[in-house]
Amino acid sequence: MAARYIRNTAILAKIESTYGTDSTPTEAANALLVSNVSINPLNAQNVSRDLIRPFLGGSEQLVGVANIEMSFDVEFAGSGAAGTAPAYGPLLRACGFAETLAASIRAEYNLVTPVTDSVSIYYFSDGVKHVARGCRGDVSIKMGVKERPVLSFKFLGLDGGVTAATPSALTLSGFKSPSVVTELNTGDVTFGCTYTAATPTLTGGTGYPSQGLEIALGNAVNFTPLLGGETVDITQREVTGKISLDLTAAQEVTNMASVKANTLQAIGLMHGTVAGYKAMLFMPSVQLINPAKADVNGKLMISYDLRAVPLAGNDELKIVVH
Repeated sequence: MAARYIRNTAILAKIESTYGTDSTPTEAANALLVSNVSINPLNAQNVSRDLIRPFLGGSEQLVGVANIEMSFDVEFAGSGAAGTAPAYGPLLRACGFAETLAASIRAEYNLVTPVTDSVSIYYFSDGVKHVARGCRGDVSIKMGVKERPVLSFKFLGLDGGVTAATPSALTLSGFKSPSVVTELNTGDVTFGCTYTAATPTLTGGTGYPSQGLEIALGNAVNFTPLLGGETVDITQREVTGKISLDLTAAQEVTNMASVKANTLQAIGLMHGTVAGYKAMLFMPSVQLINPAKADVNGKLMISYDLRAVPLAGNDELKIVVH
């Protein structure tokens, strides 16, 4: 019996024109460069028969409504050309972002309500092809110092069937190598900054040394089985995050006052130094909560949980690659 390997995995994803209708992604146009992959190929709500018979013993369960769960990481980098959408753009759209392109300047991702975009995903697992339709999901952005920046995706999809199949050669040229999150490549997290779209830049505010930034979009992704139509919907989101700062005593006292006063402030982070390979996060209205002290190589660091809240609506988090 030939061995099968988890690394022999390929994933394709393409935006659907009609929700739940297979958009037939291809290896040449829709392949993803991924890591840290996982799939639950039949997330079923089984129904027990609970039969009564003149002896002890259980009954078989009937396979009920089911969906597919999958997760994977994609490296967070630009497209290689400012104003061109990155190859992971369809995934962000299926997590509740709208894509706006400004030629030769930027690709910008802003939150939307309701979430109408979805993707079909083909998940090849060493000889087996799983098809998931109507996929929507959640994403976390991890930009920790000394690490590569990644987008960690989790998707739910409608079961589109399983077959024995292997992918043809993948075209992955749309995915660019990221820069490691370092002082040289990234710099300080900035509080109280302003985002300027035309440039695009972060201006003003105060920069703090940190261990990087982690943001969770916090989508509530729900599978609803209905006679005549199953759906996966994003019904709520709560954008949260974590940050650990190197503060002076005076800055710690000031931030504690902000925590106690429920103060909202902008937070931004720019990563990358070469045009076409830069990535930016901007949250205009963030609350710091749950301050804690941490020992990092003997240094006293102050950590906070973050809550990003909407101002005008659909503006808690902006992602810009340029």
